[in-house]
Amino acid sequence: MNRFYRLGPAVAIALALTNTGATCQGAGTAGGSSTRDGDVSGVDTQDFTPREKHEFSEYVTHLPAPCASVAVSIAACVVEKRPCAACSAAAKAIARAVRDGMTREQVHGLYKERFDTASVRNIPLEGSPSRGPEGAPVVVVEFADFECPFCQKLAPELDELWEARKDRVRLVYKFLPLSMHPHGEIAARAGIAALMQGRFWEMQRQLFANGQHLEESDLVGYAKAIGLDADRFRADMASDSARTRIEADRKLADSLGVKGTPTLFIDGHEYGFRGSDLGADLGQYVDAEAAARTH
Repeated sequence: MNRFYRLGPAVAIALALTNTGATCQGAGTAGGSSTRDGDVSGVDTQDFTPREKHEFSEYVTHLPAPCASVAVSIAACVVEKRPCAACSAAAKAIARAVRDGMTREQVHGLYKERFDTASVRNIPLEGSPSRGPEGAPVVVVEFADFECPFCQKLAPELDELWEARKDRVRLVYKFLPLSMHPHGEIAARAGIAALMQGRFWEMQRQLFANGQHLEESDLVGYAKAIGLDADRFRADMASDSARTRIEADRKLADSLGVKGTPTLFIDGHEYGFRGSDLGADLGQYVDAEAAARTH
């Protein structure tokens, strides 16, 4: 099942896999290092078939190391034990992709999306609800719609991910109510009104857990349940400040090329949802980012 609501009526996953050649090709075996099929320190390929080992080795010896000022391949970076944890993370991610049977196009798309420094986007965070240390090594930005069923499904997984890593992950929410959802905007306004009283995350949990009940009377009930001033809540929901916040987040989403909800950016890289177990893959990605930035 597709996991994204697009901004139009179609449902699809927003994952760019085109134009990867110019970015990912041409590094060769820079640095003079080579490796036997599947033989990269710290990467478990024991259960790989000979074909999978060969494919993995081709990728890591031709894709460039995702490290600043390091003009070698991923394999060379790992073999030479350079102080760059991003290379080890890239090698492990590629090994998982090979194990999962991804095509060459998909592997190159994965590399470009997660490790190509040219794909990093600068996302302003000021004014957005967030939790976790401001100086956290990993920043996860979510563009979401409270009425989107896929956002509702992802919400507890993001909660679990953050709870287990709250010392090293900052989670930031961006409001992207879609026109296809009749209650999306009023629910976003409810989230902003709760933010104005310092209770956004409590309201966020209420909204995602009750995504089929987002009439104004429901929202006021949730506000009361989490201890908000109901009169102020109603006024803040209808305020120009709430409208301005939503418009700013929509404009930002458009500038970033966001195609639907939920969309995540992890340290500026757009995260592509893959597989049926979102939480496991997302946790591995975040852990690899944290390791790379605290090495």
